Amino acid sequence: MKRQPAEATGIRVMVVDDHPMWREGVARDLTEAGYEVVAATGEGRQAVRIVGAVRPQVVVLDLQLPDLSGVDVIAGLLATAPDVRILMLSASGEPQDVLDAVKAGATGYLVKSAGRDEFLDAVPRTADGDAVFPPGLAGQVRGEYRRLAAAPAGPADDTPKLTERETEILRLVAKGLSYRQIAERLVLSHRTVQNHVQNTLSKLHMHNRVELVRYAIERGLAE
Repeated sequence: MKRQPAEATGIRVMVVDDHPMWREGVARDLTEAGYEVVAATGEGRQAVRIVGAVRPQVVVLDLQLPDLSGVDVIAGLLATAPDVRILMLSASGEPQDVLDAVKAGATGYLVKSAGRDEFLDAVPRTADGDAVFPPGLAGQVRGEYRRLAAAPAGPADDTPKLTERETEILRLVAKGLSYRQIAERLVLSHRTVQNHVQNTLSKLHMHNRVELVRYAIERGLAE
């Protein structure tokens, strides 16, 4: 019996993959699980053209497309719809491909060998803004940002001051915990954790959790 994620209701998803059978299969799985598939296309340029009209909350995006690279599609999607969340679903698990995608603004990254339930569970987490990666890839992403953070940091005199609670939540975000896991640990509501993270993003002029993880590592908050 197929499992339907409780969070699926009302989440609007666009699927972008150039392989028709794979694209149709992903769209069918999403629909059967209770998500609303608002568009499915095999072309990056078309995805960028229509994202503003179909207004998905999550875009499930293949890394390799015939007309544009996944990184270029991410940039185009976010330029048109800055609030959209992007979940990469790629055959490649190469660290550089993962890093290029998250640096461009992808919220999460799964390889196509992921199980159906793992993929379906990743969609609502992506919609919530969670940085979704399989454990191995998450370690690679954090490791690379740790290496990048070893470079000298710029002046921090004008860095906005975070509250004690925002700093506490930032530490847990940097450890890879989801909003729900943070909420359970701190005995807060999921919405309260989301609001704290959004306030932190706004204060630091950042756009996603991956940038927050790098910020935390640079300041020694991720240990």
